[in-house]
Amino acid sequence: MKERIHKDVVIIGAGMAGLTAALYCGRMNLDTLVLENAIIGGQIANATDIENFPGLASVSGKDLISALQRQTESFGAVIDEFDEIERVTLKTSPKIVETQEKIYEADAVIIASGMNRRKIPLAEGRKFETRGVHYCELCDGHAYAGKIVAVMGGGNAAVDAANFLTKYAEKIYLIHRSELRADEVSQKRLFANKKITVMLQTEIKALRGDKRLEEIEIFDKVSGVTKVIAVDGIFVNIGVEPNTKLFSDELTLSASGRIVAGEDCRTEIAGVFAAGDVREKEIRQLTTAASDGTTAALLAEKYLSKLHG
Repeated sequence: MKERIHKDVVIIGAGMAGLTAALYCGRMNLDTLVLENAIIGGQIANATDIENFPGLASVSGKDLISALQRQTESFGAVIDEFDEIERVTLKTSPKIVETQEKIYEADAVIIASGMNRRKIPLAEGRKFETRGVHYCELCDGHAYAGKIVAVMGGGNAAVDAANFLTKYAEKIYLIHRSELRADEVSQKRLFANKKITVMLQTEIKALRGDKRLEEIEIFDKVSGVTKVIAVDGIFVNIGVEPNTKLFSDELTLSASGRIVAGEDCRTEIAGVFAAGDVREKEIRQLTTAASDGTTAALLAEKYLSKLHG
């Protein structure tokens, strides 16, 4: 039988929004637990050079998140990594968050579960996952020292991944089906590196190999030519999907699958807040995630104060 534990606040997700919320909750002496079923830091942990965070000229995502994690834990918040959540019940009081190991009763819940990278839409994608197909260059890039890799995608995540992989790979192909959408600074760095070949208006049609990925078939939409390129691995950055499946029966989701909540981060359920990329909103930046985490924590404390009289 699982142990039942009471918490003032359970925060789901340890990205920028979740850790910021935990920092504020800890400072307000709330008994705070952060649950994260993957890597601490979420998407931002993979960023190599962050140059738009106020007060820091340049910082890696790993260093920024590590500093925030230490700061958060110094105020008493507990981060439980890799204990996957099995179910949530948010309309009750207290709210229930059940993991594989324990059942948590929480007076308030802050959902900051972020997003996951979209899987490659090819039949062979699953076959080669972790055997040549990857979704985290920070986690797996070191395995391709001196090798040839491809990066699929055209946004900031893809361009940043290609730039990061130059630390290891001998040759990198950035392949995208249309034009680049990354910011100008990242693109300049991309085109300036002789290790990188940029292939736009190009689609990846197939992945080939025996036990591991060995080559990719690509189609040039401009010339109409199909050819095969030998690669040792491919890093996929073709967008993200919000991590909201767990809450679909409890909360209203937008057409994009994100949680509907106002700028105050309040959802339709009292005591439940949504913060960061998981919340439906127009602007999604590192700074707005931190802002959401701050807002959610402060209003959660107000909710708890009224709840306990």
